Amino acid sequence: MRITLKTWLLVFLIGGFLSSYAQKQSFFSPEKALMPVGAYYYPEHWDRSQWGRDLKRMSELGFSFTHLAEFAWANLEPEEGWFDFEWLDWCIAEAAKNGLKVILCTPSPCPPAWLTSKYPEILNVNDAGIRSAHGGNRLHANQSNPICRKYIERIVTEMGKRYGNDPRIWGWQIDNEPHLGTIYDYSNFAQVDFKNWLQKKYNNSISTLNSAWGNAFWSSSYNNFNQIRIPNEKESSSNPHALLDYRRYTADGLAGSIRFQATLLRKLVSPQQWITTNFAYYKFLPPVDLFRNKGDLDFASHTMYLLSTFLNYPEGALNFRLGSGMELSFSNEMAKSIQGYTGIMELQPGQINWGVYNAQPLPGAVRMWIWHSFGLGDQFTCTYRFRQPLFGSEQTHKGIIETDGITVARGGKEYVKAIAEVKNLQKYYQPNPLVPISVASRKTAFLWKQDNLWEMQVSPHTKLWDSWQHYYTYYGNLKTMGATVQFIQETDVFDPKEFPFMVAPAYSMVDEKIIAKWTRYVDDGGHLILSCRSGQKDNNGHFHETLLQQPIWKLIGAKVEDNDQLPPDRKASVLFDGKNYSWSVWGELLTPQKETETVATYSDQFYAGTSAVVNRKLGKGTVTYLGVWTNDGELEKQVLRTIYQHAGIQILDLPNYAFVEWRDGFWVGVNYTSETVKLPIPATAKMLIGTTEIKPGEVAVWME
Repeated sequence: MRITLKTWLLVFLIGGFLSSYAQKQSFFSPEKALMPVGAYYYPEHWDRSQWGRDLKRMSELGFSFTHLAEFAWANLEPEEGWFDFEWLDWCIAEAAKNGLKVILCTPSPCPPAWLTSKYPEILNVNDAGIRSAHGGNRLHANQSNPICRKYIERIVTEMGKRYGNDPRIWGWQIDNEPHLGTIYDYSNFAQVDFKNWLQKKYNNSISTLNSAWGNAFWSSSYNNFNQIRIPNEKESSSNPHALLDYRRYTADGLAGSIRFQATLLRKLVSPQQWITTNFAYYKFLPPVDLFRNKGDLDFASHTMYLLSTFLNYPEGALNFRLGSGMELSFSNEMAKSIQGYTGIMELQPGQINWGVYNAQPLPGAVRMWIWHSFGLGDQFTCTYRFRQPLFGSEQTHKGIIETDGITVARGGKEYVKAIAEVKNLQKYYQPNPLVPISVASRKTAFLWKQDNLWEMQVSPHTKLWDSWQHYYTYYGNLKTMGATVQFIQETDVFDPKEFPFMVAPAYSMVDEKIIAKWTRYVDDGGHLILSCRSGQKDNNGHFHETLLQQPIWKLIGAKVEDNDQLPPDRKASVLFDGKNYSWSVWGELLTPQKETETVATYSDQFYAGTSAVVNRKLGKGTVTYLGVWTNDGELEKQVLRTIYQHAGIQILDLPNYAFVEWRDGFWVGVNYTSETVKLPIPATAKMLIGTTEIKPGEVAVWME
């Protein structure tokens, strides 16, 4: 590929990166503690005589903070209007006596029985028409419902007044992993609220909605908004444009619920207390859009259980014991992108209980997860939970402490070891460390648009299409090069001095504005990487009234003639740099313009020799378009490496699921693969933990 990067651009981007990276938040002080580690504690689960013992033990094991009250609404307000904070006061005082800071959580995920029995209309209804019931569940009420919100406002206000200026309280977590327990709500309230949302969006014009939803198809037009019902995917064929709007509505509702509580707390709590919520499992909770709450929170925190069995795992015999480090990394960098920093609020301490199967982690894996969290820049790490419960739906979920309430579990011992190691690292810390040029120069923007995810979910075209897996193909390969990734949106500044590289995988819905913005970014020196499906549709999910993907032809320097998908048992091949790579899910047939270079071609099927990947120079930058998605992501990996290397950037060459991160002057390497990995550590490096070769589940920490 013909790619260059001007020296002045490199200088400016490094300067900008160093400046932004060095800005530390006042809530966290690396001079005092590089990464405090805490644990969830549920006093309501244990005899009161054990609370003092447990909190003392937590402190003795090295934990710095605890986390209280997220599911305790029934204990805080046992009867309507009667509040009992005595037990929580006692625990906060006992935690402080033992040197533990406290994170308080609003109890909104678990409304008490007196509330749900008095107002059953606040409960979610699933897509089969079944209303959630009280007991053995959480997140079973729709917090957008005004009745539910009224009672949330009262309990949050009481808590804020009582603890909002208490110096023992470190910060506040709103709700817990906020989402609807049914994912979507089909209750009578939601039916009416969705119509109101549509009326506002479409300026009370039913003709505008009919056009946006393509309701001329199958005589689906409405005469008025009262005729509209929530589209249900259990129906044989739902309108994809209506489904897209319903996902937008649900995301707005969830974000609004978080914003509602954040606004309440902001009026009541000290500026020294931070406000966050722990976003979780973006992959499985599609209506959860972190960016919708940008500006509402001091920062976004995140949750990750690496052995859930529902995640993306590497190849190898030990993958089920080591977990998905790639998704931990994705979770961190997504959450960090909201306000520039993050912390992990739930990181498992051992075996969990809710996977398809629940394997024991490989000895050392829990410690590795903590160190990976550190390397990724988490400002704190909190484990769920301190004690393994004796009852309830999470009985077999391990804690730091075993079921006897005394014995430290194997995973707990790994926490204790990692805590001591991180604290020992403090003596090597130097304030305001200089970010290495190699780190700054490969910073990459990942352009994120939740609407694209939803649009492709409702219109996949092939059942083999998995948007998340496609995103991971690019994200995972970026991490093999040691790239720092920041997720940005269309409304952000596309500055090649800050982001010399930008990836926008399967960016399906576009308009003239984003295409013009991409063009300026590349013309100013940025390197843009787009992949298949990009530019297919407008923001309503309609095809453009042009030839296929024609709005982006000028930008990518090629015509998209057509696309192909193969049966699940068939594989075709594409040729790049003398090597064939297999594909089957999606391939586009490209005809490059005269000035555009063909990078890879199809090597079989009736279109053998047709371009599959193209690259063009535009102004000071380049555009690369990958019209094919390979089965193992190896083609994408090699194309990305070529782009960065031709731009003069120093990149790493890590196997998938081995990670190297830089944070606060320290390099951290972790190994999720099933083989020993040799890390790219200079001979002159000062090794602090481990060696240059690390076995599966091992860690290395060094300074250069």
